[in-house]
Amino acid sequence: MWTFTSSAEEYAAVAEPFLLGDPVRNTVPLTVLANLRAGTPVRDPVFGWWTVDGEVRGAVFHTPPHPAGLFAVPVEAVAPLVKALDGRLPMFVGPLEVTGEATRLLGTPSRVVSERLFRLGTLNVPDVPGRGRLAEPGDLPLLVSWYQAFGEETGMGEGDVVDRVVRRLEGRELFVWEADGAPVSLAALSPAAGGVCRIGPVYTPPSRRRRGYGAAVTAHASRVGLAERCEQVVLFTDLANPTSNAIYQAIGYEPVSDYEHIAYG
Repeated sequence: MWTFTSSAEEYAAVAEPFLLGDPVRNTVPLTVLANLRAGTPVRDPVFGWWTVDGEVRGAVFHTPPHPAGLFAVPVEAVAPLVKALDGRLPMFVGPLEVTGEATRLLGTPSRVVSERLFRLGTLNVPDVPGRGRLAEPGDLPLLVSWYQAFGEETGMGEGDVVDRVVRRLEGRELFVWEADGAPVSLAALSPAAGGVCRIGPVYTPPSRRRRGYGAAVTAHASRVGLAERCEQVVLFTDLANPTSNAIYQAIGYEPVSDYEHIAYG
């Protein structure tokens, strides 16, 4: 049975213990909860949990304008979820077996983006000229432009970019790689949730690519995470980009599972 609420506190009280049972695969829903607790604004959210004989066996969230998160939804709960929402799932993301069942019920989507979740094993720091550092307030205009460019390239830019970058700067979540005294690449590191931090986004402007900067800033942010903030570090990659997948594996990231972003209309 699905139960829904607009209260993050009510949702957390019921669903968070279940989500913490697998903090790596549930990194996104746990990070969403952490951000809401930190004051991230949200409009018209929907949170839900799936129970069987009174025990929580699944969870879902939707914090517009972002896609609905089906990361912790069991396959057998997909049809009841679609029915409960009257088919209102214009955008969602989840494991392949879950998105496959959802698209079987909802029809062919207009857009599919395939991703892979990686977890850091042994970090291999690449030998790249320059240095990594925490982003500073003076980096704001550049970082906003990079976030906007990342959103345009990936088609995943939603919400107020300036507000998001300001919040992440204030939370000490953004790192840059400097070469010749200038920032050349960006990596973000989410706050720890269930002992897990997540890298993303990672962005290098086109004129600075193929020099190892993305790998270097990712390795730097990962090392800071493990040393100061969390027990495990994860990241998602776009499977349509074999270069980035190879780069992350070269610095020690190991595949965990595959996901899909689905969009209709």
